[in-house]
Amino acid sequence: MDAKTLCLAVLSHGDASGYEIKKTLEDPPFSHFQDTGFGSIYPALSSLAQDGLVTGRAMPQEKRPDKKVYSITPSGRTALIEALATPPGPDRFRSDFLFMLFLADQMSGAQLRRLIDDRIALYEERIAAMESRIDGACQIEPGPGFVHGFGLALYRSARDYLLANRDRFLEEAEGGQRLVAE
Repeated sequence: MDAKTLCLAVLSHGDASGYEIKKTLEDPPFSHFQDTGFGSIYPALSSLAQDGLVTGRAMPQEKRPDKKVYSITPSGRTALIEALATPPGPDRFRSDFLFMLFLADQMSGAQLRRLIDDRIALYEERIAAMESRIDGACQIEPGPGFVHGFGLALYRSARDYLLANRDRFLEEAEGGQRLVAE
C-alpha cells in the first residue's frame, strides 16, 4: 500500500495529526504492514487534502503551536474502499537478522549464538506482549482479530524454528565454515 492509502486507513478509525498517524503506523498492528516515515506521510496528507479526500483543521495546544488534525471525507472513504479492491502485491520480507545469518561464515560462533538467542528473546517478548494485549477491537472486529492471530502465529513459528534449528546451525557453522575468531 502507498502512503496515501495508509493515511486513509488510519483516519478511517478516527481523526489524527500527521504525528499521530506516524505513531499509529509504528505500533502494532500497523507496524506489521508497511514502513512509512514522516517524509511520505506529510506529502501524502497534503495530496489527499488537495484531492478532497481528507480535511485538516488547526487544533490549539497550550504552550505549543497549533497542530493540524486530519479527518477522512466521504470521498476519502470511497477512495480507501477502491484501494482495498485492488489485489495486493506479494509480501516483501526484509530482515537484517536474516542478512547477518546469511553471512554466518563471517562471524564468530559466539556472535552467532548471541544473535540467535537475542532474536529468540525478542520473539518471546513480542509473543508475550501480543498475548496480553488483545484489545476490544481484536475481540469485536474480525479484521483486527484475524491480523492479530496471524502476527502471533508468525512470531511463534519464527521462534519455534530458531529453537528447533539453533544448535544444528551453530554446530554446522562452527564445524567447517570460515568463522571469525573472537
